[in-house]
Amino acid sequence: MNRSESAAGPVGRRLETALETLQQRRDAYLGYPVAKDFRFSALAEFLDVPLNNLGDPFSDSTWQMATREFEREVLADAARWLRAPEDNWWGYVGNGGSEGNLYGLYLARELLPGATVYFSQATHYSVSKNLHLLNMRHIMIRADERGEMDYDDLRESIRINRDRPVIIFANIGTTMTEARDDLGRIRDILDDLAISQRYIHSDAAFIGLAAPFMQPRPAFDFVDGADSISISGHKFIGCAIPCGIVLARKSNVDRIARSIAYIGSLDTTISGSRNGLTPLMLWQRFRELGESGMAERVKSAQAMAAWTEDAFRQAGIQAWRNPGAFTVVFPRPSDAIIRRFQLATEGKWSHVICVPGVEQSHIQALLDALREEDFPE
Repeated sequence: MNRSESAAGPVGRRLETALETLQQRRDAYLGYPVAKDFRFSALAEFLDVPLNNLGDPFSDSTWQMATREFEREVLADAARWLRAPEDNWWGYVGNGGSEGNLYGLYLARELLPGATVYFSQATHYSVSKNLHLLNMRHIMIRADERGEMDYDDLRESIRINRDRPVIIFANIGTTMTEARDDLGRIRDILDDLAISQRYIHSDAAFIGLAAPFMQPRPAFDFVDGADSISISGHKFIGCAIPCGIVLARKSNVDRIARSIAYIGSLDTTISGSRNGLTPLMLWQRFRELGESGMAERVKSAQAMAAWTEDAFRQAGIQAWRNPGAFTVVFPRPSDAIIRRFQLATEGKWSHVICVPGVEQSHIQALLDALREEDFPE
């Protein structure tokens, strides 16, 4: 539907009004890790095709209205950036980071029945739900004031329960403070306690596509010891539809795969039907940016976060961020400002996230609003 067609009749007018409202809200939001700088008009005509990436992306299917070839290219790019083992990785494009986390935990449960999952109190809210759905035994580990796992608490908890296999759920960029759990330190603990039955899942939803281009590079990927990694496609890269990528060691996935005659493919994913449009969006973004563009994107967003932290401090606001983070944390403002700028807030803290598309003018508008209400006291 072009703009002239959409302007006709009550349906068109309703859509026009909704679009204008959402465009205004897009310009205002600062509290969520969703990039703003993308355009997918080149994909518009794909909306007239019933795309469905049914089944395993690496298996043929009797259903051919799919974009699996684009999906496989996207996965190959992600596998290279996340240093997946050559000829021993597998993955798919799903609905988002939460589905990727569910898949990683499901795979770990099937490989290590009766294992205990260890995750920090700063972990994303969806993980508790996933653990409940999978009926997995789990222990919550303390996090420090900036959101990183308390490794002493992890060591002691594993020591007490060392008769059980261990599943580590590591945060690579927590929701509120973008803190990162260090896989190197976690592996040292497992080695020291002689834990041979182990599985490590990295939740890198926000920064998974950025971390490979950071200096220094966080310890989070397959070379660092991860067995599976979940990343979001609609966050740092930016997509019009929520999506995500999950990668795992193929040798582990092969142990739980099964063939389904109805679709002529393997049943290896969480859902049967999968979005066929989001792989096209990720493929377009990866090709537009390239590795040099990704590196520059990371550098620019980190510079914007550094500028933001400094601007807040110059305004007398006690803002802070973790090293190299895009997220700037500051004391919670009024509910009116939280709503106006769509600020994610937890307890006494709010934050702004300097995703690509956030500019100094957007931060300045927030600072001006804070000054108008005499914030801070």
